[in-house]
Amino acid sequence: MSAEEERDGVRLTNLDQPLFPGADATKRDLVDYLDAVADRVIPQLAGRPLSVKRVLRGQKPFMQKNVPKYAPPWVETVTVWAETSRREVSYAVCGDRRTLLWFANQRAVEYHPPLVRAGAWETPTHLVMDIDPPESGGFDVVVRAAHLVRRALDDCGLSGAVKTSGAKGVHVFVPLEPRPAADVAAATRALAARAERLDPALATTAFIREDRAGKVFLDSTRAAGATVVAAYSPRIRPGTPVSFPVPWDGLDGVAPSDFTVRNAAALVADRDPWAELMPEPQRLPDDLVAEGHTIPIARVQAMHEGKRRARARRDASS
Repeated sequence: MSAEEERDGVRLTNLDQPLFPGADATKRDLVDYLDAVADRVIPQLAGRPLSVKRVLRGQKPFMQKNVPKYAPPWVETVTVWAETSRREVSYAVCGDRRTLLWFANQRAVEYHPPLVRAGAWETPTHLVMDIDPPESGGFDVVVRAAHLVRRALDDCGLSGAVKTSGAKGVHVFVPLEPRPAADVAAATRALAARAERLDPALATTAFIREDRAGKVFLDSTRAAGATVVAAYSPRIRPGTPVSFPVPWDGLDGVAPSDFTVRNAAALVADRDPWAELMPEPQRLPDDLVAEGHTIPIARVQAMHEGKRRARARRDASS
């Protein structure tokens, strides 16, 4: 088998190379997998400025936002002003198979679209809860916390779909009717707080790691322009797992390592479970939004608390 070939006008090279240490996969495995699931992945990426995580031979993985200058002219781009770095960033928009294959040939393993579409920067399409285990916890406690989030959603008349993150946690997605980003962010904070109150011994919304006391973290900061790894995206993890949708009633019986670039394509050969499991867009309840606006923004609160603790340490040492 040749280490080079061409698909859809994209020259694919070095296909026999290992993808990364511990991947148990080659670059060909990545290309073949993404090509097989292109019809499942592309709808999640189309129209959205895309960040990808690449891993080049002999280098550490890195996140790429700016499209490289050598990108083919047919790769669609959108320019976004990045407030934190005070510069314009030219993102790729992956809306077709050819662009996805080009990214695969660039050894782009992970695909991280934002929750907004280009041109609709202030209208997130989904509310997302990112649920991560404590350092000492396994996937079972993540699943228990995910069910808390589902209960909190049920209590306010909402429903969502869940997928493994491909790493150690899960993502809960709630499709939304149009609502300003600030309201969606507020609703996410309130939802996390309500889930935490259901079992405060299990779950926490504490943004500062040292304050989590071994509990599952309900991360409510994935809002507006924040990115979340796409369903079916591979991850740069041992065995090259993929983020994979799971029915709520099947979540207790899976592990993130169950779904990899070697077997996931066969599981979606004739169906798209992420599309099947996703509810219709829903209206956020006004009381959920109002509650969220009373909860401080986690990153801002953590920044101020970090400064306060640093001052306290300096005062104590002097």
